[in-house]
Amino acid sequence: MIVGEGAVREILLAPHPSLSRTAEPVEPADPAVLSAAGDLLATLRKEPSGAGLAAPQIGFSWRIIAFDARRHPRSRSAAGETVLVNPRLTEASRWEDGREGCASIAGLTGDVSRATRIVVEGVLPGSGEFVTIEADAFEARCIQHQLDHLDGLLFLDRVPGVLSLHRRPHSCDA
Repeated sequence: MIVGEGAVREILLAPHPSLSRTAEPVEPADPAVLSAAGDLLATLRKEPSGAGLAAPQIGFSWRIIAFDARRHPRSRSAAGETVLVNPRLTEASRWEDGREGCASIAGLTGDVSRATRIVVEGVLPGSGEFVTIEADAFEARCIQHQLDHLDGLLFLDRVPGVLSLHRRPHSCDA
């Protein structure tokens, strides 16, 4: 993956209209795509509890995701720090409910059903190398969450009802 240093960008918050649009496919070798990939990684590294980001969350309506699930305690598989251009889910199995939060949704988490085993295909920015990633557990959940962002969906669109939402405690809460 050929990604340069990026700039930390502001993460857009719901209900920003960019978060509800379907993102467009892009050319992996385009210098603007490489720059956006660098910005995604720089912003992800700065987000202390974040495991993934999608380009629409930082203002690009492009099909690019970044993830790194290694820091999460429930992670089993871990592809490491990865950026995928034009990713697509090709296999999904073993569905399970789990709690999710989102950098674009302040103060809430929700119970969302996701596949715990997936295969995702995409292209590495810069090199244009086609890759296939098999993920399970938390990493699978994280990748599916980012793919939803590319389709204009938030985890709120996947919760079955209000009883599946939970207030995320603020650091000042007892």
